[in-house]
Amino acid sequence: MFEPFQYEFFVRGFIAATLVGALCGLIGVYIVLRRMAYIGHGLSHAVFGGAVVSYVMSFNFFIGASIWGFLSALLITLTTRKRKIGTDAAIGIITTASFALGIALISRFKTFTRSFDAALFGNILGVSTGDLLAITVVAVFAVIILFFGYKLFLFATFDQDVARSYGVPIGWLDTIFSLVLAATIVVSIQILGVTLIAAAIVIPPIVARLLTNRFKVMIFLSTGIGAFCGLGGIYISYYVDVSSGASVVLFSALIFVIVLTYSNIQNHIALITKGTAAILIYPKLLIGSFHIQYQLNIPVKLVYS
Repeated sequence: MFEPFQYEFFVRGFIAATLVGALCGLIGVYIVLRRMAYIGHGLSHAVFGGAVVSYVMSFNFFIGASIWGFLSALLITLTTRKRKIGTDAAIGIITTASFALGIALISRFKTFTRSFDAALFGNILGVSTGDLLAITVVAVFAVIILFFGYKLFLFATFDQDVARSYGVPIGWLDTIFSLVLAATIVVSIQILGVTLIAAAIVIPPIVARLLTNRFKVMIFLSTGIGAFCGLGGIYISYYVDVSSGASVVLFSALIFVIVLTYSNIQNHIALITKGTAAILIYPKLLIGSFHIQYQLNIPVKLVYS
């Protein structure tokens, strides 16, 4: 059971996956409630283009991917402020162009082929101490931003029009959140890969939403579920020998199916309980009605069918 922990690379990957899972779960709450699941998918593909460019130009991966991700996020945010262009259209244009650039560079510079799978699907073997530090810094930064801006982000999440009428700086909040999301995606690539980050962001908050209707509880649940899926997925990947990103997402999907089944069973039990209670109460109400009519000397009419 503890065999994997004797390897230093696994310990680093285990810690990184737990932090990344928690971070994705935290950010994902706002993504899901805003119905913006597609932006996580889109930005992850945009960051991939930046990662390839940084590799080809011999830049530091985090610097190149971060700059590219931030620019993509800002460009999407600025573009969507134009009423004629929807968010989905802006994401589709910007992110697919960036991803296509990455593919074009890969096909042109063949030396990137070996790292291509790791960039797409994640690889815990490549997690370094520097990666851990970057993940920790982004996680702390995200927590600080969302903690101090909790009320503003909450207001903007549920009703932007009303929030704007009260003077809430929606534009700045969207920009800051997009930058936090881009940073989250950049540090998650090594663990999850660009193709699977969106699922890791979306699944934990959806699972949490099935378990609670309270926003604060949903935040803590989603963060915890994300961390659990991260550590569980990495642990499984060691034994079944598959990419870390795939194992984390598949484990998350399994948790979702279990919770969804549990939620459906609970709903059916609640309906049956309410139906049974109604059946038990109705005869008592009927008898009580007859008794009142008898006491008031009101004729009782029975209808047979």
